[in-house]
Amino acid sequence: MKFNLPFLIRATGLITIIGAISIAQAAVTLDRTRIIFDGNQQSTNITIRNDNAEQPYLAQSWLENAAGKKLVTGPIVTTPPIQRMEPQSSSIVRLSTSPEIAKLPQDRESLFYYNLREIPPTSTEAGVLQIALQSRVKLFYRPEAIVAESKKEWTNQLTLTQSAQGYQLNNSTPFHITVIGFGNSKKFSEETDFEAVMIAPKSTHTFKSAKLTTPHLTYINDYGGKPTLAFKCQATQCSVTK
Repeated sequence: MKFNLPFLIRATGLITIIGAISIAQAAVTLDRTRIIFDGNQQSTNITIRNDNAEQPYLAQSWLENAAGKKLVTGPIVTTPPIQRMEPQSSSIVRLSTSPEIAKLPQDRESLFYYNLREIPPTSTEAGVLQIALQSRVKLFYRPEAIVAESKKEWTNQLTLTQSAQGYQLNNSTPFHITVIGFGNSKKFSEETDFEAVMIAPKSTHTFKSAKLTTPHLTYINDYGGKPTLAFKCQATQCSVTK
């Protein structure tokens, strides 16, 4: 059985293409929405699955750095880079460190991106639309020196500083935090439209906002959950309440 090259699209017309893309769903899926790689381990495994009940697919995996540049020799490598998956089957992709891992900062997380592309078999029918879909999730590498701290409630170290521009989030921790909500109540923070933002370790970000009585912040944790933090303010300084 032959397989298509990535991103090959064949169709009879533009209307057919637009309609098919709008309902396209990935056949090869990943078992998580983010990857945490603890530095006290030399490798970690992730599970991928072909949910299609009839067709095999090729699954291609690779990593990129924070700037979107593909990694070739490390500091983390994927094995295997490409594999065949039978219908309704699961498989493992192993992520392993190379000697280059020692060049990464040891006092904070490093951000990478894991990419998973599915390659469908070539259709024998004429005028058939075929799309190679791709998933991309964040991978956080945590050096061994901060692994123990990551198991604690490190988000309690986050603080807010009120200013004329709004509220500055001070992330003094060695971890990235992706904020998906901010407002004056838990309900508002969790349900109001908000443009997600990721704040790097030991950095700040300002949310434009009027003065809030009880600031609340919703973020994505290691497991894909969406907890909300409440802050108590004294003058212009706000800290997480217990």
